[in-house]
Amino acid sequence: MRKIVSCEFNMDTACVELRLEDGTLFSIDCTAVENEVANSMYQRSELDWLIYNDPLAYAELILNGAPELYLKAVTQKTPLD
Repeated sequence: MRKIVSCEFNMDTACVELRLEDGTLFSIDCTAVENEVANSMYQRSELDWLIYNDPLAYAELILNGAPELYLKAVTQKTPLD
């Protein structure tokens, strides 16, 4: 994969935008990703945390193609007994 020069979340478009060293621009539609891979509010919350706090990790997660595995590993539903 080519080197990422900059990565940031654009609130106006709800996209994580990446610029690669060769000048290529990527825009990841965060709403579409959440609708496709998140099955619960816990998974959506985890993705939102990544988007706002570590957009580079979010982008790498999506570009590597394993968001479902990540979400299964970090989110667990526990009943409130």
